[in-house]
Amino acid sequence: MSDKKKLYKYKTLKNVAVRLRDDLNDHHFVLLFAYNGTGKTRLSMEFKDISKKRKKEPATDTLYYNAYTEDLFHWNNDLENDTERHLIINKDSKFFAGFKELALDESIFKFLERYADFNFDINYEDWNITFKKQVRNPKFRPESDEPEYILQENIKVSRGEENIFIWCIFLAICQLAIDGDQSYAWVKNIYIDDPISSLDDNNAIAVASDLAQLLKRGKDKVGVVISSHHALFFNVMYNELRSIEHKSHFLHKTGNEGYILQATDDTPFFHHVALLTELKKASDTDKVNTYHFNMLRSVLEKTSTFFGYDEFSKCIYGVEDEVLFSRALNLLSHGKYSVYQPQEMNLDNKDLFRKILDAFLARHQFQLPEIFA
Repeated sequence: MSDKKKLYKYKTLKNVAVRLRDDLNDHHFVLLFAYNGTGKTRLSMEFKDISKKRKKEPATDTLYYNAYTEDLFHWNNDLENDTERHLIINKDSKFFAGFKELALDESIFKFLERYADFNFDINYEDWNITFKKQVRNPKFRPESDEPEYILQENIKVSRGEENIFIWCIFLAICQLAIDGDQSYAWVKNIYIDDPISSLDDNNAIAVASDLAQLLKRGKDKVGVVISSHHALFFNVMYNELRSIEHKSHFLHKTGNEGYILQATDDTPFFHHVALLTELKKASDTDKVNTYHFNMLRSVLEKTSTFFGYDEFSKCIYGVEDEVLFSRALNLLSHGKYSVYQPQEMNLDNKDLFRKILDAFLARHQFQLPEIFA
């Protein structure tokens, strides 16, 4: 299954950033896969800083999301009284150019309610955010006058919840930039680096899908670079944007010698193998959800197309229980609902999934790269 892969060598991340900007001259999106430690965050900053060094350009033309974005917020935990906990906003960042005037609470909440069950209040005078949540009332009894749920205020949300909240702020600001709001007229490019580093696979799929729908609206208005080490997120983004003009790369660091950028636009098996690696990981960790059968069938269909088979079941032709496996894939991969409403499989179906996957891998001998682990 080898193909001719295009390799481009660069001495510095700045050189890579220049290449990504060149790609955006002819494409709406650039997708970049790179494992942790490659320098994705530094690359995003190199990309941003290029516009600073160009004459007749604004101080920056890039709205970015990366580890630095999360650092624009920090906690006051009220160590003295332990009651007035709030998240402090770094108001001096250009990221918040129209934050106060536009009052983004409603826009942020429309994104947040898709992923979380807490609410928030933004104090635009003191530049801080408090969180609240409806919790079950421990005093509630069916025969009592006590409400079943009570509002718990000034709560400290988890690190994962904090990250998803910041991500929703970013999405609300992206929406403004895409819609041409004057406060974000300076945004010519959007650079997103690993928005789901602390999310599980289920939320990774939801975030990728929602992000793709938003970016499709702005495909003729802003250029977008998305980098990630998360194979599932990368694969979902690739499939969501495949019908739109874009470039797709794999970035690899070569010790002290620089960087290699490998084009993957004409290499569907790069994404195919990334997806297959996710399935193997799910099988090995016994975390098989309903949507994994959809993913497995997709892999078999792509493989059958590659070999010229007229149906995916021929990818497991001749293995023991071939008929049972084919019927199971037809039945258990039915409907898209399982991708967006994932449920963990029962023990029998997990075992069946594992047997089908192992039979497929034994027959075709894929080399699953460690970089996706």
